[in-house]
Amino acid sequence: MAKQEAPAPLKSLNSDNPTYITFINKSSRNAEAWWLDFEGKPVSYGAIQPRRSLQMKTFLTHPWIFRASDGAKMLVNLSEVYFPTPVQYEGFGYPRYQPVYVTAPVYSLQEYCIRLIRSMVRKEDICKLEIPEGLRKELSRDPDLLRDIQILDAKRAINGSN
Repeated sequence: MAKQEAPAPLKSLNSDNPTYITFINKSSRNAEAWWLDFEGKPVSYGAIQPRRSLQMKTFLTHPWIFRASDGAKMLVNLSEVYFPTPVQYEGFGYPRYQPVYVTAPVYSLQEYCIRLIRSMVRKEDICKLEIPEGLRKELSRDPDLLRDIQILDAKRAINGSN
């Protein structure tokens, strides 16, 4: 049986192979574009408004993730992490900007309720809610992009996929 190669860490590896993409926000919320740099740290490329797009040159080994303004996860071409595809050319050798779709995932009932409660209850009042302790702890914890990246990286290591 062939040995399966472990996925590369969730960070940019090099800037050798350029490609051209257009991130298209198909959701009803602002979508914050985050490039993961050569150390795996997120670098913001700003928010893309609903039904708007962001055209850019990037590189094959540069991963991207997206978050809503409240920190909620968003999907990029139906994945949590987007790795660009090789450049394609149109006639006369011009690069074609490939469409990449940013969408809201189908949130679990718990995720949806947490987002709703966070939008309606001040953080200091969460302790007053008569709800299960596990839910109260989750509500007390702010969205954390770096923690999310670590979890995604660990999942990739276990699953052995991009």
